Amino acid sequence: MTSQANLQVPPPPTEHTPLLQPVDDISAQQNGTTTSDTPIIVTEPSTRRLVLVLGSIWIGVFLAALDGTIVATLSAPISSSFNSLSLLSWLATAYLISNAAFQPLSGKLTDIFSRRTGLVVSNIFFTAGTLISGLAGEQWVIIVGRVVAGIGGGGLTAITTFVTTDLVPLRRRGVWQGIGNICYGTGMGLGGVFGGWMNDTLGWRWAFYLQIPFIVVSCIVVMITVNIPVKETDRSKIERVDFLGALTLAITLVLLLLGLNAGGNQVPWIHPLVLTTLPLSAVFLVIFLYVEANVALEPVIPVRLFLLDRTVLSACLTNWFSTMALFGALFYVPLYFQIQGHSATSAGARLIPMAVGSALGSLGSGVLMQATGRYLIFSHLFMIFGVTSSILICTFSLSTTAPFIFVSLFLMGAGYGGMLTVTLIALISAVDHEHQAVITSASYAFRSTGGTIGITIASAVFQNVLKSGLWSRFGGREGADKLIPKIRDSLDEINKLPADWHDGVLDAYMDALRTVFISLFGLAVLSALTNVAMKEHKLHSNLARR
Repeated sequence: MTSQANLQVPPPPTEHTPLLQPVDDISAQQNGTTTSDTPIIVTEPSTRRLVLVLGSIWIGVFLAALDGTIVATLSAPISSSFNSLSLLSWLATAYLISNAAFQPLSGKLTDIFSRRTGLVVSNIFFTAGTLISGLAGEQWVIIVGRVVAGIGGGGLTAITTFVTTDLVPLRRRGVWQGIGNICYGTGMGLGGVFGGWMNDTLGWRWAFYLQIPFIVVSCIVVMITVNIPVKETDRSKIERVDFLGALTLAITLVLLLLGLNAGGNQVPWIHPLVLTTLPLSAVFLVIFLYVEANVALEPVIPVRLFLLDRTVLSACLTNWFSTMALFGALFYVPLYFQIQGHSATSAGARLIPMAVGSALGSLGSGVLMQATGRYLIFSHLFMIFGVTSSILICTFSLSTTAPFIFVSLFLMGAGYGGMLTVTLIALISAVDHEHQAVITSASYAFRSTGGTIGITIASAVFQNVLKSGLWSRFGGREGADKLIPKIRDSLDEINKLPADWHDGVLDAYMDALRTVFISLFGLAVLSALTNVAMKEHKLHSNLARR
């Protein structure tokens, strides 16, 4: 008679053995039936194997991050080459919207078609979008290129998170996530330098062309190294795809982000585009929730998970409000530096403490969770970092010293980086293994929309307070109707002002910035309050969660 011990011994693994294998429950094996349909690790991959697999997919993460800051740096030269400064905002918006719309779909789709397929398809989209952008001869073509690249870039970053969770037990998960975040941060840091250098030497198109060989290499390496089997069912893979849920979710996010990005930037808030897209987004959200709760057999995002465990909803809302606060700061702290008199390049360099803090916060939280097996106390700690940094930023003035500013930004980065890692671990520890990818996808949806909403809130507050402050100070002066619009549109105008205007204009700018920072402080407080609802779940030391 075969013993239970013999039933559990797998064949010796090789370099080509799948890292995940479906393992039947022992009692089911004895009865000749299968009860388990969740992939469980038979032999956890060695550190060497983990480095090989995760290193291969982190290439894609690095390239996606690199591409983002390359385009941010090249937006002005690209727009100028097409003689259209209005193109500048659409370059970022097109990528952001497609990225946010398709990222949440990647969880369920890669559960069905495999992580490797998802990564390969994402690399193909990313390559195609990058090539289209480089070859574009018309404005609409480069916008299409950014849309296609956004689909691929979103998949590369999200699916990498799923693969890491597939291969690394919860207790050690945060450390590996921290290393991945360092790769992402390195890509962001180098992208601006690379993009600027390419523009100054070979032209902006080569910044796109030179990415393509590396993306192709990334795709080939992923095909060789990533081999994670998927759960098989009686239904075909096509039948398992929640097409209606995927469509309504994508439409919801596209309409929402299109309206938020266009309103106050490309068009006024009362423009028909905004007044149409935002209400329609709400309608499609209701349809999506109904489909996921009552129609879909395998929902893209199981709505019931938000109701069954408060940790899931708490972690997603924490991501939402924290990202609002961080993105608002990312856009308006550099403006503060320029008001102090620093150049745009110098202002960007002064954000480095935030990037360093984010990397250290992410990695440090992973080390702490691995050492203690707990995450809740560290989640609250990083929330304190975020709120404290927001308070410090609210005190910024024209005379604030550089060390004080650097400490404030470092704390903000550390709080945000730690929050991302801790809430990710909380999410996947709160749900069954089979839901880890879709619930991670949900957190990406909250994060993507949070960034756009944060920028929108900050922009609305800044413009309204600045406009009111300038008119209250200078509305009665000669030429105010011509000077004030110029001052609001360009910082360069400050240096051309009459002497008796200069200090008052700086004060108006600082009042507007301070109001923005106070608004961001409110968002940080909301993030901390939603974080309180999280519960502690066990961080297992093995992939079987036993």
